[in-house]
Amino acid sequence: MRVDAGLAKLLGLSRTVVAAIADADDVLIDGRVVGKSDRLTAGAMLEITLPAPPQPVTVQAIRVEGLVVIHEDDDIIVVDKPVGVAVHPSPGWTGPTVVGGLAGAGHRVATSGAAERQGVVHRLDVGTTGVMVVAKSESAYSALKHAFKERTVDKVYHAIVQGHPDPIKGTIDAPIDRHPKHDYKFAVMNSGKPSITHYEVMEAFRAASFVEVHLETGRTHQIRVHFSALHHPCVGDLTYGADPTLAKRLGVARQWLHARQLGFHHPGTGEWVTYTSDYPADLAASLERLREEG
Repeated sequence: MRVDAGLAKLLGLSRTVVAAIADADDVLIDGRVVGKSDRLTAGAMLEITLPAPPQPVTVQAIRVEGLVVIHEDDDIIVVDKPVGVAVHPSPGWTGPTVVGGLAGAGHRVATSGAAERQGVVHRLDVGTTGVMVVAKSESAYSALKHAFKERTVDKVYHAIVQGHPDPIKGTIDAPIDRHPKHDYKFAVMNSGKPSITHYEVMEAFRAASFVEVHLETGRTHQIRVHFSALHHPCVGDLTYGADPTLAKRLGVARQWLHARQLGFHHPGTGEWVTYTSDYPADLAASLERLREEG
């Protein structure tokens, strides 16, 4: 195994970070400086000088335009996340966040979890819109984390994908891992974690298909990666191989992917609850264009 790939797994770091360490001559095998593309061998003595830990990320309480609270009680806050908003702060991200927006609007959330992720029990991509839940009470945080881990949450997404998936209803069962060359991407790889996506085509157009997706697992970029692997990337998802000309024609400036519905047992009452998010204007308009084209 290459040095960058092997040490990334051993240390739990990205390959980009490990490559930077190797480029600084801070990786030695049996006392010899090695590069990121050199090979690890069984029984060798590894010496790695790690960089200083990054500065802690803080939550900036601000007003976030378009962040709508669908429901709130003593245990949970259900929000409709707009495009261009991250769920929580992270290194390198300077834009608005859901947790910052909730803090800016005076909402209290659970203190469980890392400082910048308090109350967060699941995430949506920056470019993905739709419904998500944040824990307010500590008991709700524990219950919801367990529910997501045990896959008892019903996560329904709507997407428009290029072409026509065959069959029109099926399951994509393919493990996902970080992309071996591009740290910001993920890919279907044998080394990845189990990832299962159920889908059904609801409408078929000449250039694309409107699909409903139920996630059994919740890997980063799972829907985007799985449909890209089938050669049917989400319309507008240039990161995963979408056709830019189709996106431009439909007026889509990001992936056509929306968290439509979220169902779970309420952590306070035990009752099954379901929350739904309407399509934002840009997605609704592009869907209508496809229907008009036929």
